[in-house]
Amino acid sequence: MYIVLKRLLQLINACLSSILYFVNTVICFIPLILFSLIKVVPINASQKLMSIIVDAIATFWISLNTFNQNVFSRTVYDVEGINELNIDDWYLVIANHQSWVDILSLQRVFNKKIPFLKFFLKKNLIFVPFLGLAWWGLDFPFMQRYSKQFLKKHPHLKGKDLETTKKACKKFSYKPVSVMNFVEGTRYTPQKANKKATFNHLLSPKAGGVAFVLSAMKEQLTHIVDVTIYYPHGVPSFWDFASGKVSRIVVRVNTIRISKLFDDGTFSENYFTDDQQRATFQSWLNSQWKQKDKALADLRKEYQL
Repeated sequence: MYIVLKRLLQLINACLSSILYFVNTVICFIPLILFSLIKVVPINASQKLMSIIVDAIATFWISLNTFNQNVFSRTVYDVEGINELNIDDWYLVIANHQSWVDILSLQRVFNKKIPFLKFFLKKNLIFVPFLGLAWWGLDFPFMQRYSKQFLKKHPHLKGKDLETTKKACKKFSYKPVSVMNFVEGTRYTPQKANKKATFNHLLSPKAGGVAFVLSAMKEQLTHIVDVTIYYPHGVPSFWDFASGKVSRIVVRVNTIRISKLFDDGTFSENYFTDDQQRATFQSWLNSQWKQKDKALADLRKEYQL
């Protein structure tokens, strides 16, 4: 009887929480779209002001989601390493990826600690009804990546993808920004990790996406924020989180100054043509992932899982 009652309460909890997420999204989405439409007017000062307003709306949306989580999820966040972060700086945020809850957790942990998190999106996503306009209004950079096979057939387009993305990122020169990148490329599951995998709790990191962001924004970005997310009681689904089943989430943050990674303090575009530079950068990223893998193993021991 107790188990049945507990599951019923969790179901009610999840339904109420999901409704609140939906209502919050609708309430914030409408003004966000309206202010995004004003950005279509080609007046620089107006566009800058609208960008600040839509970022504020998105920040308010995260704050309301945090209130929702405090009421219904009641998850305890064990966070270390965020004290040195600054809302007025430029960051590239990288993290391991296991669940859609990762995004909610990152938004909550970094809300008002660093600028609103933005994702690099594929160019064709701008045509998604409503969401494309919202992403555009929030200044999410839309990138066009060309494959090696495509460039062999169209060599005149070599470097155009990076040039286009650089133009999209120029707007970040007048206001701080945080760019988010899940460098594993997909969510980790034991099934995706094969026996020859280098890491026990992670997928291998892909340096190309990080290099693309660093190349496009090397004049703005100052720090890499490396985040390790751990779920002591197993990787949850969104429904688990909304149901109140996730009692604790552990987040460890390591901030690295980009100028210390490269001899001249910046990231060179030669990454895409220099095999040695690619190997060096991939080696650095692998070393970060080895540290993250060990941190996850230590956390598993700490929580005896």
